[in-house]
This record gives sequence, C-alpha cells and structure tokens, in this order.
Amino acid sequence: MAVERINYTANGKRFIGALVFDERATEKRPLMLMAPNWLGVTEDAIKRTQMMANSRYVAFVADMYGDGKVSAGPPEAAELANSLRADPKERRLRIKAALSSLIEQGEKRGIGDISRKAAVGFCFGGGNVLELARIGAELQAVVCVHGDLTTPLPAAAGDVKASLLVLHGAADPVAPKAQRDAFEAEMETAKVNWQMMTFGHALHSFCEPESNVPGIAKYDETAARQSYRLIDSFIVEAFEKKHSGRLK
Repeated sequence: MAVERINYTANGKRFIGALVFDERATEKRPLMLMAPNWLGVTEDAIKRTQMMANSRYVAFVADMYGDGKVSAGPPEAAELANSLRADPKERRLRIKAALSSLIEQGEKRGIGDISRKAAVGFCFGGGNVLELARIGAELQAVVCVHGDLTTPLPAAAGDVKASLLVLHGAADPVAPKAQRDAFEAEMETAKVNWQMMTFGHALHSFCEPESNVPGIAKYDETAARQSYRLIDSFIVEAFEKKHSGRLK
C-alpha cells in the first residue's frame, strides 16, 4: 500500500494529509476520507486507513491541525481538538478542504471514482465527518466511530445529503447518553437517513488497540471486529442506495 504525503491549503494555512492507495490496482476505486482521532495523522491512523482501504478504496487521512502536526497526547491533544470544537466553522472548513484534496488527487491520478465517496472518522475525527455531513458534502456515506455527536450548529431539514452511521459505546464517558439523545433529536428534526449501533458496556475508543485510559477508553476486540464489518457493509449499501430505517 502506497502512502504519499499531500500538501493542501485551507483559509491560507498549509495542511499535510496522507494519500493511501494500492499502487498495483489499475481500476478506478471509490474515495474514502479518514478523519483520525485527536492525535492527528499518526502512523496508527495511517495503518488503520490502509486496513480499511485495502485495494478497494483510494483513501486520504485528513490533517486538522496544520503542517501535519501530530500530538503526543493529552493535554496538548485536548487543547488542539477543543479549539476546533469551539469553532465549528473553521472545523468544517478544514475537513472540507481534506475532502477536496482527496477528490483532486483521485482525479489527477486517474485512480478515483469520484461518483462514490465516503467519510469515516474516529473519536474527534468522528465529530469532524459529522460536521462534513452537516454542511451538505456530496457523500453517499458518513460513519462516526466513538466520536463527538453534538455541534453548536445543528443541521436543519435538507442539509445532510449522506446516509449516516454512528457506532458508539454505551459506557462512553466522553460522549455519554445525553449526547446520543441530542444527536438523535437533531437527526430526526433534520430528517436525515441515519442509523446508530450502541455496543453495551463499551468505553471510548473501542476500535483503537493503542487506546487504554482506565475508566475512559479501552479497546474491545469484539466490538472493533463487528464495527469494521458494519462500516464496510454500510458504505457498500450506501453506494447502492439500499439504506432505510435505523439501528439502535
């Protein structure tokens, strides 16, 4: 799997994402934007994207902080992520720029099927792809995995064009049930095609083996395995326009 660092700009600032693709494949493939957790474009994020993309997608790991900055962890990561959570317009501008860069690279190289696009985000990145959906990005599928669910700028009816899937832990203290309830109310009011799968007893970051903060974040192998299967089938069905109803 090839990994190429790609420079792009948003609001006059330089960002460095990672384009991930199987250089041996010759056919055009759907595009997958991957929004990583609050650590940024780390090697773990790139490996996760390689696993999801395989030879089936042309993928791009979004840089939300600029210059490809990678955080060593809290409290720096919290400061960086929270500054964008408090500024949803800038947050949306940056994730939209990452999607535009993916589309540009897919077209320029002749390897991307730009008629089929999906976005997947983990933790802070889950909130980023939901913000991308809220601004009406031309995507078939958006998947938020143990992510931020609420926003200061909720969607209105007709705003969201993509089908949404949320995979969340019932015991997640970072985005607890109150956030799930608020998200559900927002989606119903905005008449979005959405689904949610809640994993019993799961904490935050259950899909990320590198995460282990007692009482807050813990990897759950079973939930992770099921989540990746759900992500794959949800995106494929969104491309085929088979979604209806919800999971909860």
